[in-house]
Amino acid sequence: MTTTGEDTPDTPTTPASGLGVELNGLNTIHESERKGRPRDLFWPWFGANVSVFGLSYGSFLLGFGISFWQATIVGIVGIVISFLFCGFIALAGKRGSAPTMVLSRAMFGVEGNRVPSVLSWLLTVGWETVLTALAVLATATVFTQLGWEGGVATKVVALIVVAALIIAGGVIGFHLIMRMQMVITIVTGVLTVVYIVLVLGHIDLGAVSALPAGDIPHVVGGFVFMLTGFGLGWVNAAADYSRYLPRSARSSGVIGWTTFGSSLAPVILLVFGILLAGSSEKLSTAIAADPIGALASLLPTWFLVPFVIVAVLGLVGGAVLDIYSSGLALLSVGLRAPRYVAAGIDGVIMTAGAVYVVFFANDFLGPFQGFLITLGVPIAAWCGIFIADISLRRRDYAEADLYDRRGRYGSVRWLPIALIVVGTAIGWGLVTNASANWLTWQGYLLGPFGLGGATGDWAYANLGVLAALVIGYLGTLLFSRGAIRRQEGR
Repeated sequence: MTTTGEDTPDTPTTPASGLGVELNGLNTIHESERKGRPRDLFWPWFGANVSVFGLSYGSFLLGFGISFWQATIVGIVGIVISFLFCGFIALAGKRGSAPTMVLSRAMFGVEGNRVPSVLSWLLTVGWETVLTALAVLATATVFTQLGWEGGVATKVVALIVVAALIIAGGVIGFHLIMRMQMVITIVTGVLTVVYIVLVLGHIDLGAVSALPAGDIPHVVGGFVFMLTGFGLGWVNAAADYSRYLPRSARSSGVIGWTTFGSSLAPVILLVFGILLAGSSEKLSTAIAADPIGALASLLPTWFLVPFVIVAVLGLVGGAVLDIYSSGLALLSVGLRAPRYVAAGIDGVIMTAGAVYVVFFANDFLGPFQGFLITLGVPIAAWCGIFIADISLRRRDYAEADLYDRRGRYGSVRWLPIALIVVGTAIGWGLVTNASANWLTWQGYLLGPFGLGGATGDWAYANLGVLAALVIGYLGTLLFSRGAIRRQEGR
């Protein structure tokens, strides 16, 4: 039995027990393991996105210089649309019973798919690192407010505990993750409601309503940030959980439950976060340095410990899904190892990255925005390609050919790779990240395109993400129809 990155569709993969280590890797899920209903997707997606970190996006969004109503509208629309992308890609999981980055081979070829696999791996490892670091920082801040030791020792212990939870979920795999997410959903959901009730008194509707409206470039910038901060950060993992559903599951249910489960908590948290940040400029500034710890400063002492629980569990919920998918992406890049080993490797990298963020980085928001936008551009191009491909296909994927470079999907398909390269080149030329010093080279097309250059009104609209998405989508829709028909006609 093989459990490496070269898994084939008929690899026997059943774990020893319900909580045994999952042996499924890149292989398609055997018919005997496909079970459940589309509504089961609610738990992992809600649990991964119910983190109180969502409240901090209210401050991030108002940072674009827009009003409460502008922020609310672009926030809700951006969240729902971005997670709708996840819903469509989750549909491919049901139709192919394989991980997202294996199904992507139908577009890029078995070998050519290494390109988006690398991008997917970088994005998921980056996200799990950010979430781990935030959990540690939040714990240290709350301990300090309680009058306890909140220094290096606390951060080290918190890092060990948080990393252990995340790595355990990623290594053991799907069945444990589904159970963890159900518990996380219930606990964090209840405690988050309590948090909202406790801090209601800090909302100043007068200050919120007085926020000045921003112009169109600022509104567009906020919208793009919502796309990259939410659904576009998950699209490359969207089929990893729906692949366990039977082929008979309703497609509309897969799309609907994925979108609803992932959008519900962020929408509620974002609107409340906008109200909080808009009520206090001091709080909004503090969130940029320590997003979750700043939110704890509003609480009565007796609720600080429950707040740590809700904060850490919510972040763990997101990071567990990330480390699971990053392990699959690493296998798709070409690592020859069992899935659980790949997840363990990513856990080590995640821990090292979190150490840097917690103990050495001076700023959180700048590098975070730079990371989201920079990787968001090529991922947006890949997302456009994948969604267009799904819309053009009329049949389920040919499982065996997803693992055979001589099969119908081929070794390398150059059109989608070219679309990612072109979309990224144009996209990076239309985004700026002035707060991240290592990204000041971006925005090189803003001047030539008549958009005012790197300091003009459109500099922070991050149009490059939308441009890459459209290039990937339209390029596939216009030029891949014939190739897909030939694939399905074999």
